[in-house]
Amino acid sequence: MRIIGLDLGSKSLGIAISDELGIIARPLTTYYFKEDNYLKAALYLIEVCKNEGVKTVVLGLPKHMNGDIGIRANISLEFKKMLEDKGNLEVILLDERLTTSIVNKYMLEGNLRRDARKAKKDELAAQVILQNYLDRR
Repeated sequence: MRIIGLDLGSKSLGIAISDELGIIARPLTTYYFKEDNYLKAALYLIEVCKNEGVKTVVLGLPKHMNGDIGIRANISLEFKKMLEDKGNLEVILLDERLTTSIVNKYMLEGNLRRDARKAKKDELAAQVILQNYLDRR
């Protein structure tokens, strides 16, 4: 069964999906929404999950480097609840510290132009989050 990975921002939602065997993650898309309109993002994702036959979602939890949970992490916790309540999805939280810097490093090493990096960073971050989960399972 496929699993979806998410990187939630204030205006974008990076989405990655696993293969049928749950071994390899690949970027799917980035969904853009009006700033802080997380309900719209949740409803979009629920539709994607229905279309892809996905019941499990791995959501990045952006903790501070010292492990504390701040504003962004609290938003992720609220988003998790929305997905569970409105979409009947199982949502697994995964620490996403340093995910964005890892993605930026890979894109710079790949000589991607700035506009290409900006367009792909969220879905690639979601891919890293999901692949980390798949590798640990």
